[in-house]
Order: sequence, then C-alpha cells, then structure tokens
Amino acid sequence: DLAHSAGALPVDLAAAGADFAVGCSYKYLNGGPGAPAFIYVAPRLADRVRPALSGWLGHDAPFAFEPSYRPGRGIERMRVGTPPVLQMAALDAALDVWEGVAMADLRARSLELTDQFIADIEAACPMLTLATPRAHELRGSQVSFRHPQGYAIMQALIAEGVVGDFRAPDILRFGFTPLYTSGDDVAMAAAVLVDVMRQELWDRPEYLTRARVT
Repeated sequence: DLAHSAGALPVDLAAAGADFAVGCSYKYLNGGPGAPAFIYVAPRLADRVRPALSGWLGHDAPFAFEPSYRPGRGIERMRVGTPPVLQMAALDAALDVWEGVAMADLRARSLELTDQFIADIEAACPMLTLATPRAHELRGSQVSFRHPQGYAIMQALIAEGVVGDFRAPDILRFGFTPLYTSGDDVAMAAAVLVDVMRQELWDRPEYLTRARVT
C-alpha cells in the first residue's frame, strides 16, 4: 500500500520484488480529496492476472460491446471504468511542481523536518509520548505522539490553525509535505502544540465532545 509513501520517500517496487501495489494520489502527490487511485502489477504477472472488478475500459476491445469479458493486454486490463476527468486534471496540475525534484533530496528534507518537530516537542512536552520510530529507515513523512486526551488536544490545535489527525485510541498524527513545508512552518506548529499543552487549552467542553469525524 503506497498511500503514505508515494511522493514522500523513494519506492522501488521492481527491486523489492513486489507483485502488486496500490496507492492514492490525494496525499503527498497533492491531488486533493477524490484524486485518482492507482495500481501496480509486476510485468511478469500483468498478462495473467484477472482484475477483481472487470470494467469495460479493461476489456481488450471496449467499444466492440461483446457479450463476454476479454481482458485487455497487460496493465490495461486493470482499468475499471471511465477515468475521473476533473480529478485527473487537478492531479495533472499538482504534479507540475515535481518537475526536477529528486526523490533523494525530498526524502532528506522530510527527515530534516520530522527530526526538527520531534526535537521541539520532546524538549517542551514531556507529557507527550513519541509513537513514531526514531530510526530514519523506519519512518515515513509523519510524526505521531500519544496522549490520553489526544482527541481534545487535536481539536484545540485545529482551532489554532494547526491541522493534524487524531487516531484512536490516543494518537496525534502530523504529516509533513517536504515540497512546500518549511522549517518555519514546523517551528510554528510545534510552538502552538507546546502552548496547547502547557496551558491545557484542550480541556474545554467543545474539544472534549467527540464528533463523528476525528
């Protein structure tokens, strides 16, 4: 599953010997909500695999309107239906920023930003417990901390303009997009979190009441 790695760190599926991979383009590829998903099939399997959903655009001759399904050649058979044109147009524009970007440089910047955030929070918020691996080789482009009042803390952060995620039971999750997140952005977010924790700004009824979307 490449949802949290595509656009955040180098991935070599061929070298890893992967058979299949799926992912989304809304996250680190910046396609936004509803952006197209994608699938990878190893070339050695592409002419043998049968898709779980047999869509008409995956047919070998989609406009022949044959009564039975005949899979297309290679990866083409994995198409299910009509491409989401508007979402693909947005993704096409979002990908322009990647021109000339080396994934090694992007990865180095990601680690620099996440290291900075971890150091800033641990120095000032001993009540928060790091949940993300410290080792670079085990870390993506996110940082998570644990706290029993994680939900309320995240609501307080959002109210202050720092938008992260809460994941049950106690995870505060922060994503870092190295293409456009700066060290100043990280310092600002850390300062807001420190303020929320030191002043216990999360301890308010409106933040403690759970909503359906977390």
